[in-house]
Amino acid sequence: MINKVPLLQIKNLKKYYRVTSGLIPRPLGEIKAVDGVSLDIIEGEVLGLVGESGCGKSTLGKAILRLEEPTGGQISFQGTDVLSLNKRDLRTLRGKIQIVFQDPDSSLDPRMPVGDSIGEALIVHGVSGAGERGRRVARLMEKVGLEAGFAERYPHEFSGGQRQRIGIARALAMDPRLIIADEPVSALDVSVQAQVLNLMMDIKDEDGLSYMFVSHDLAVVKYIADRVAVMYLGQIVELADKEELFRDPLHPYTEALLSAVAGLRRGGGSRILLTGDMPSPLKPPAGCRFHTRCHRVMEICRAAEPAFREVVPGHYAACHLYP
Repeated sequence: MINKVPLLQIKNLKKYYRVTSGLIPRPLGEIKAVDGVSLDIIEGEVLGLVGESGCGKSTLGKAILRLEEPTGGQISFQGTDVLSLNKRDLRTLRGKIQIVFQDPDSSLDPRMPVGDSIGEALIVHGVSGAGERGRRVARLMEKVGLEAGFAERYPHEFSGGQRQRIGIARALAMDPRLIIADEPVSALDVSVQAQVLNLMMDIKDEDGLSYMFVSHDLAVVKYIADRVAVMYLGQIVELADKEELFRDPLHPYTEALLSAVAGLRRGGGSRILLTGDMPSPLKPPAGCRFHTRCHRVMEICRAAEPAFREVVPGHYAACHLYP
């Protein structure tokens, strides 16, 4: 049962990267990786975030944790203004919001036993006593389906699925309320994906966690998410309940994404082929950013940026098809 209380609120969040050229740096412009995103994550829900590679999904997740400092906007977690926190308070916040990366090897030191990697967060956040830390690490490993005796082993002694379980255990060490899962199963075999996804859902139900689940795999998102946000070129273009979005997508970009997966095509129709590549976030198109690839483009799409609004109750889209 999902509690309708917002755990995380994001308003008009932006992350721009300045681009320069030459020995004497000359500004060329700004890459608008995240450009005016507004989202809520409800306590106890899984929010799926989907879109093509390069659309800004991972940057958004890192900006929430201030692993990438936002350029502008607002982030509120449990009523706390995240962007106003000093380093000490931000460290405390990161005990409540954790991230699981696509490649667990990137977050595990190959020279450190996995038990020490899991327990590292406990040291950072002031859990004293090697005995207590050892007991908590053992409980965490058992929670994710690994034997506590494996704590002395090194990352290379585990399979990819096991290493991702270790990454999840590490994220759970400080009893977080929100986990940002950035493509957590995309590097795993299909059979192992199912095991890790089921583990994540079991932990969510046991601990009352919320997830922001970042993925390009719509079938995985359909399995795990409660609501789905669709991102294109730094902006959210559609947001709805999972069942509503997969049954009746409103934005042409969402239609095209769903049509690329045979089992998700609406009415069993043919695939909608997108023309060209995603434009550069350094120079996004005027008007609707999707108009250069849209199969339903109109003249107004080239001139005016559509508002992101509620088209039907609970279903939001940024598209001129719905004036």
